[in-house]
Amino acid sequence: MIGSTLDQPGVSSVPDEALMKAVSRQRYDALAELYDRHGKRLRATIDGVVHEEAEADDVLQEIFIQIWKEADRYSPKAGKPLGWMVTIARRRAIDRLRRRQAYSRVRERYQKRVIQQAPNSPREADDVFVLNDLRHFLKQCMRVLPRLQREALELAFFKGLSHREIAAATHAPLGTVKTRLELGLQKLTHTLRPLRHKV
Repeated sequence: MIGSTLDQPGVSSVPDEALMKAVSRQRYDALAELYDRHGKRLRATIDGVVHEEAEADDVLQEIFIQIWKEADRYSPKAGKPLGWMVTIARRRAIDRLRRRQAYSRVRERYQKRVIQQAPNSPREADDVFVLNDLRHFLKQCMRVLPRLQREALELAFFKGLSHREIAAATHAPLGTVKTRLELGLQKLTHTLRPLRHKV
């Protein structure tokens, strides 16, 4: 029996496939054993993509949550459990990198148009009035966001702070700040989407 084997001191001798079955039966000890065996390997896979410690920690946590939820979907026919987990790790890391890059592009475009542009001509002065209106409009839209997400976005967009500077200003972990920014930006984008053809 898998359960009785896991309860014995020699848990490290249990095959990965047996551990996966145990995880699918909601055995926390089996998940912990998988983490002890393969956490460093998965972390190395993540590091090779995201190159940032706080984000790598977040992704590693997300991976084991996914393994916990989807262990019953694993089939030995698809290969070894480690290969399955490495695939999950690579996909999660790439998704995180894409979200970070998308956020950076939006922030750069916004800063160039709203924060860094100064009026050098009457025409540009008119543009700045329009951009100030846009800035006011965005602040109005941000009011619907949860307070901590709104605070992070305002510090990033209107104050031009980096992720680490926001973390220091709000006394929050770097990974938490990034999550707040991502979630806030997603909600803000969703709010503005119906207006994209009118602006």
